[in-house]
Amino acid sequence: MTRIACWTAAPRVGDLAGNCARSVAAVREAVTAGAGLVVLPELVTSGYVFTSPQEAAGLAIDPGHEVFAQWSRAAGDAVVVGGFCELAPDGTVFNSAAVVDATGVLAVYRKVHLWDEEKRFFTAGDAPPPVLDTRAGRVAPLVCYDLEFPELTRALALAGAEVLAVPTNWPLVPRPDGERPPEVVIAMATARVNRVVVACCDRTGTERGVRWTAGTTVVGADGWPVASRDAEGLLLAEVDLALARDKRLTARAHLFEDRRPDVYRAPAPVRG
Repeated sequence: MTRIACWTAAPRVGDLAGNCARSVAAVREAVTAGAGLVVLPELVTSGYVFTSPQEAAGLAIDPGHEVFAQWSRAAGDAVVVGGFCELAPDGTVFNSAAVVDATGVLAVYRKVHLWDEEKRFFTAGDAPPPVLDTRAGRVAPLVCYDLEFPELTRALALAGAEVLAVPTNWPLVPRPDGERPPEVVIAMATARVNRVVVACCDRTGTERGVRWTAGTTVVGADGWPVASRDAEGLLLAEVDLALARDKRLTARAHLFEDRRPDVYRAPAPVRG
């Protein structure tokens, strides 16, 4: 079994030093609790609701920033995936996720699918997420809205990903009484149709008038939530990655072998 920790947080927009310090403390707490994989929210270092591109750029950091060295020192035997506002050498700003272990930064993924107002502040990434062999299994980082594109999540599963680690900031949207957040439903479907673990780490609170879902959820490879947390603090969940390595559903049903990409072309439009 693999223990996953997700830290539901309320980053303070503009408080780079404070956000970084709190994220390092969360990594230490998670590792002390035995986590092998620690997931932090989207843009955990900067906050989310920027007023201008200049404000976003002023809070952007590069992968050489001290916070990643601190995550690395706190990681022990764990892997940390956390969102940050990235400043590229040419001044371009990305909504990114860093994957870190005790050796340092393993990879940086730049969010490919930008949500709504993010397009004012960020440039979209142009490379797919890496699938990384780690002590916590084969981990692929995504960022929030990326999870809503089944073409991407299926490609990662086909590439061998066992865990999708997803830093998120989910704005609260209306839903019927008693229903899960729609993003959690998407995570469940993604896990079930690909037989992968999906660990979504959301934020909480209200920031500059935007209320957040606080929908942190870890979904097992069978598509059912293992644990969730709707308040600030640490969520711990035990998952079985052996399920993610076995795509056979029955003796004659196999998630990947039963695919028919030869017929998955766009149908001709219906006229009439």
